[in-house]
Amino acid sequence: MLAVMAMAGSSCQTAQKPVSLLPARTAPALTAATAPASAPASPRQASLAAPPATTASQPQIQAPAPAEAKPESPTPAGTSDPVGELIAKVEKDYQAGLDAYQAGQTDTAKQNFDSAFNALLESNLDIRSDNRLEKEFDRVVEGVNHLDLGNLAADSEAQKVEPAPIDETNGITPAADPNVRAKAQAEIKSTHSDLPLMMTDQVAGYISYFSNRGRGSFERAFARSGRYHDMMVKILKEEGVPQDLIYLAQAESGFQPLAVSRAGARGIWQFMGSRARGYGLQRSLWVDDRQDPEKSTRAAAHHLKDLYKQFGDWYLAMAAYNSGPGTVQAAVRRTGYADFWELYRRNVLPKETRNYVPIILAVTIVTKNLSHYGFDDVSMDEPTAFDTVTLNYPVDLHLVADCVDATPAQLQQLNPSLLRSSTPKEGAFELHLPTGTKDQYQTAIAAIPAGMRQWWRYPTVHSGDTLASLARTYRTTAKSIAAANHLDGAELQADAKVIIPLAPGKHPLGDTASYARRITRYKVRNGDTVQTVAENFGVPAQMVRRWNGLHSGDSLRGRKMLAIRLPVTPSSEADSTTSAKPARHTKTAQTPRLSAGTAAKAVAEEDTPAQNSVFHHKVKSGETLYSIATTYNTTVAALKRTNGNVAVLRPGMILVVQQNR
Repeated sequence: MLAVMAMAGSSCQTAQKPVSLLPARTAPALTAATAPASAPASPRQASLAAPPATTASQPQIQAPAPAEAKPESPTPAGTSDPVGELIAKVEKDYQAGLDAYQAGQTDTAKQNFDSAFNALLESNLDIRSDNRLEKEFDRVVEGVNHLDLGNLAADSEAQKVEPAPIDETNGITPAADPNVRAKAQAEIKSTHSDLPLMMTDQVAGYISYFSNRGRGSFERAFARSGRYHDMMVKILKEEGVPQDLIYLAQAESGFQPLAVSRAGARGIWQFMGSRARGYGLQRSLWVDDRQDPEKSTRAAAHHLKDLYKQFGDWYLAMAAYNSGPGTVQAAVRRTGYADFWELYRRNVLPKETRNYVPIILAVTIVTKNLSHYGFDDVSMDEPTAFDTVTLNYPVDLHLVADCVDATPAQLQQLNPSLLRSSTPKEGAFELHLPTGTKDQYQTAIAAIPAGMRQWWRYPTVHSGDTLASLARTYRTTAKSIAAANHLDGAELQADAKVIIPLAPGKHPLGDTASYARRITRYKVRNGDTVQTVAENFGVPAQMVRRWNGLHSGDSLRGRKMLAIRLPVTPSSEADSTTSAKPARHTKTAQTPRLSAGTAAKAVAEEDTPAQNSVFHHKVKSGETLYSIATTYNTTVAALKRTNGNVAVLRPGMILVVQQNR
């Protein structure tokens, strides 16, 4: 039997003797406290079932009684069933939405999904009071959010997600290196932690993994931790749980707020949907609090505290966080041991849970001894400061970005709980803005009618912009822009702000791009990922996945070629028809942001003569059409013809260059 392990900085100890299993009628009952209890069958689906709240340093753990099901009693014949009737209506609308989506009728699908979702929210029934309602709510929310609807309900783009690192790490069981184990065993004697640290072959194996094969993922996670470290440690301390439980988050998600596991757990702390609600995390088609770093940290601290109250041991609490308290209780009852390592040795826990605790311990040991494992050059990111403004109206993040001179991507990073590039239609929402921009936003947004803040734009005028060019870019008319800004003439002042009135449902090319019909083939290079290729070509990563049959993730392992469709402007087609000899695949004047190396690899798949090569050149400050033409051994006339008769160059602009050999 294992020796007693004292926690550094804690008076609690792990249970080291067989648990006395009393008959159910005489054993002390463990009752649920802050969230509904459950006894799930699979690890991640049940990972966040709420534990009982009985406090005991040496608890007697009995086999769980069947979880108290929420009311789902049969309805006598001849009586009404409000819950069943509501579910039938919701399911009808939801299925109609799926049918419309499959038929390519996106607008109809949006309406059907809205109807299904609103029926649940606007009913007089409490969703959490009935298992059937809760399951239907989860079905609709998860189902709709996983579809590529582009501009769901408010013409806002769906949020990107990241694969949860725990899925990959937990899928392997690395062998222990005796040298690594001996070194780590010596280190933990002088390593301070408010979690108990123990060295086993399993822990040593994961230390070897993070020092070698998993080095990159560890480095990225540690660097990212700096954004949230101070906030998380403060909350863990306030809630009275070990502050080193922050390494559970590092192992789970790598501190990615948008991490999603294969089982559907989300956020830095990887909450499942139903259990998240039990700890006060709200979900809708617009917002998912599981992805809010601060709210989810508070909820995770509460949950871990409850689990410790139930088991009296942090290792068992972490195991229950992964697989659910019911799974751990059953393993304890089966063996008679309330000791994680004994349960590990007897192989009575799921493989995922058996690996889970060693992974967290390995992350803790490596992070506290960075230089010993060759991570001297890794540093934490700085915490991101932000302003907060409480909104009671919906607004598109593209408009917010215009108001504060930021980008939509920066705003989504500051507001990871937003599932789409718009704040919720109803209710209050605390929007995070770049630090120092709150007053700037309040002043700018006042110029936009409240009912138009999901569609209108407020960009900065650049040198060379005209009413006509802005109208083409934003798919509106020069007359409407002039009227909205009370302009008498066509002259625009550089660096001034200009209101762009767009009809509901209409978007500029930058918001919802159109793509060329013809395919561009890109040869995958070492180090490429879906995200880097998407960024280089100026297209969404989800479109790259769709065009190439990639279901999720960022890896391009095993891929030699990718199909890419270049973005095109509405006006470029017309421009190309007037050209004497248009390049049919280059209907763009403002599209892919390609590095020189990447651009040279992209070649259009069409009947362009084999001796022609196509490049995408990013204009640098001081360059002219003549200097670029000379560099690529072509002519100014050819450059103009290929790029919609472009006349004025700006730094950062992308030119398509067709080089004859």
